[in-house]
Amino acid sequence: MILPKKRDPRFITERRGGTLTDDDHHLLAQWAADCAQHVLHLFEEVQPDDDRPRRAIDSARAWTRGEITMTQSRAAGGHAMAAARDLSGAARHAAFAAGQAAAVAHVAAHELGAAAYAIKAARAAAPADQAEAAGRLECKWQRAQLPDAIRDLVLDDQRLRNEICWSVFDC
Repeated sequence: MILPKKRDPRFITERRGGTLTDDDHHLLAQWAADCAQHVLHLFEEVQPDDDRPRRAIDSARAWTRGEITMTQSRAAGGHAMAAARDLSGAARHAAFAAGQAAAVAHVAAHELGAAAYAIKAARAAAPADQAEAAGRLECKWQRAQLPDAIRDLVLDDQRLRNEICWSVFDC
């Protein structure tokens, strides 16, 4: 489980009693999609005919533009997770990252799921003696992509949830 037991109001939209603006929710989804996109090739190299993770990432982006509903994006995320079911290693983690990115439309806190699974994918794709370094590089790349408007929020979320996210945010 990579979501906290108690929901952080900073990741609940204002209309549902939290403090997250729609603009920041969209930025979280775009960042999560960027994280998943960065490792998508690790899935596509193994499953070139399965476009479910790619469609999930596209759905996350389409949701931020108002082109599809939250429910459609969330469903695409579920399909990406299903694509991971019979896989292992980097390909599995990359598909999970895509699924998590699409789920941000439904629950903003899935943003760290996309990032964490992308880091796990980078680690799994690297030779064993380089896995930790590959994970740190991926983490640093992700942080460099963070828009200023959500940077402090995401970095604090990483600090708070690092332990339940396999400690992948120690970079």
